[in-house]
Amino acid sequence: MTATTAITRFVPTPEQYAWTFGGYEPVKRIRPGELLDLFTEDAFAGRIRSRDDLPSKSIVYPFINPQTGPFYVEGAQPGDTLAIHLIDVRPARDWAVSTTVPLFGSLTGTKFTPTLQPPLPEKTWVYAVDRDACEVTYTALDSDYSVRLPLEPFLGTIGVAPAASEARNVLVPEAFGGNMDTPEARAGTTIYLGVNVDGALFSIGDGHYTMGEGEVCGVAVEGAMDTLLTVDVIKGEYCTWPRLENDEFIMVAGSYRPLEDAFRIAHTQLIGWISQETGLSLLDTYQLVTQASSSPIANVCDANYTIVARMPKRFLPERDWMHGVHGRLRAIAEEATPRP
Repeated sequence: MTATTAITRFVPTPEQYAWTFGGYEPVKRIRPGELLDLFTEDAFAGRIRSRDDLPSKSIVYPFINPQTGPFYVEGAQPGDTLAIHLIDVRPARDWAVSTTVPLFGSLTGTKFTPTLQPPLPEKTWVYAVDRDACEVTYTALDSDYSVRLPLEPFLGTIGVAPAASEARNVLVPEAFGGNMDTPEARAGTTIYLGVNVDGALFSIGDGHYTMGEGEVCGVAVEGAMDTLLTVDVIKGEYCTWPRLENDEFIMVAGSYRPLEDAFRIAHTQLIGWISQETGLSLLDTYQLVTQASSSPIANVCDANYTIVARMPKRFLPERDWMHGVHGRLRAIAEEATPRP
């Protein structure tokens, strides 16, 4: 295949990392339909590379999850929706790491849920990456057990500048996207984010090579990533919460605490979207979504938790969801030259 559109490669220097959504000047201006090939550093900014490297010695809060961006999208204005289509999401290294972090994770005391037990000890696991087999290798630290897990790369963070001139820490997911940690943010998915400022100012980062639902210990298999993507702007239509679409599903991500509220946000938004697009009544849609949807948990460890409400397209009236943007961007993706 020969690409019909030039691909712009961007590798940030450490001085160019963004550590918040909002609050940074754009590193580059791009046009809808342009192809971007972006390098993102891992969540630890590449500072944890061996079992001897521990988070408390290697990183300083809030410098976690460095973002590549933000990018200013020509023509994107407040009240529009930015569509980001992930064409290719690939490991940039043959190794990745995971850790336990004191006072972080879903099964430990935190600053906001204190207990009298001491923090869990810090440990670091290093994963070997086999790109050809599409696997990563888990190796236990306290025994000789190891097992291969599927290599399923995705972006933990993808978002735009928030509303009301806010700058939000990259660990916090919310209506602007951010650190949602959903495995649905993988190659073949289009993410729709409401535009709050001129140019949208989107950033990506926090590559995960694989992760179980919920990111239970708070840290996935973290690795540097190369991501090929393109964007479009849907004028005059605003997504209140992040929507996602692939060939099989339409989805909404809700991020808040408690987890029940994240669940409610995702499902009310999904039901409202389907009802508006199809003409089904709200209660008929409520019934259909109840019986046919799924609700994968993205994270139960971040400052806000994330639930994804996911509905198979095959059970819905045929529609070009979000004006057919996913299909148009997918066509661009099919013409793009895959990287070796």
